[in-house]
Amino acid sequence: MNINRQNSWSLRIGAVGLLCWAVVGCGEPQPMTMMPPVDPDQLIPSEAAVKSAKLVVEARPYDSKVPSNYDDKKNWPLVVLLHGYGANGIGQDVYFGLSLEMDRLGFLEAYPDGTFDSKNKRFWNATDVCCDFDKKNIDDVGYVDAIIDDMASRYRVDRKRVYVVGHSNGGFMSYRYACERSERIAAIVSLAGANFADAVNRCKPKSPVAVLQVHGDKDDAVPYDGGTNMGWTIPSALGSVQFWAGIGGCSATPDQSAPNMDIEVNLGGSETTVTRFPSCKPGGAAELWTIRGGSHIPVFPRSVWANAVWGWFASHPKP
Repeated sequence: MNINRQNSWSLRIGAVGLLCWAVVGCGEPQPMTMMPPVDPDQLIPSEAAVKSAKLVVEARPYDSKVPSNYDDKKNWPLVVLLHGYGANGIGQDVYFGLSLEMDRLGFLEAYPDGTFDSKNKRFWNATDVCCDFDKKNIDDVGYVDAIIDDMASRYRVDRKRVYVVGHSNGGFMSYRYACERSERIAAIVSLAGANFADAVNRCKPKSPVAVLQVHGDKDDAVPYDGGTNMGWTIPSALGSVQFWAGIGGCSATPDQSAPNMDIEVNLGGSETTVTRFPSCKPGGAAELWTIRGGSHIPVFPRSVWANAVWGWFASHPKP
């Protein structure tokens, strides 16, 4: 009988197998171990990104909080909170009250600190206006990258629900991060911040980001109607939002039919008006909430601001 080499080898393997069962005994065949399926909505940083993030956050630690009912069987939204000039992460969290409501609202929170300048004030290297006054050129975009990757390496983060919120200098930084990392975040909220004045040349997002600007029209630090600071131009609150309305493919005609809101303790009635740019493409959204008579540091009732911020974020995941 003519048997080729491949068939001969197969016969030998079969014979060894029969001997194993008949003489030695090899036990029952073991089932293959199946890896659990990868959740496509979970943010899973690369090994290189995790290593890089670890080095960054070891040099610049940040604070974070997790809901008491956190479990690793589902993905969680992540909110990164950026403080104002001269403040810090802990103080900003106390002011915004986000962590007080996280158990009820259901999100993870990271609240880092900026670096100190020559005046011993913490700052973010955000736009050309605010607030790298010493020209240190700190890579704060890379720092926020590291925070997101580090949180995602320790907890289950939903890649479609990563958000940034900031006040003043932190609001400016929120805009810069949206400009440079639009693919990483779904939405931002800026309280009394602003976008780049020369956004056409300085802000090149790869995808739409939902943008909410909240601003008091009596703000004497970051003017509601725009202005100049140390020779640099600050865009108006409406101008900051209009740019992102264009990025999001929204209608150029704003809609002001939404009812007013009451979010400021020291101002009577429903003092906050809503200007919305409708008909945006997926992922795009642009709104301006104007606090009539509001200052640079509005006073919010307990939970009202947290509910407002989270309501915006929850309504605008990444498509």
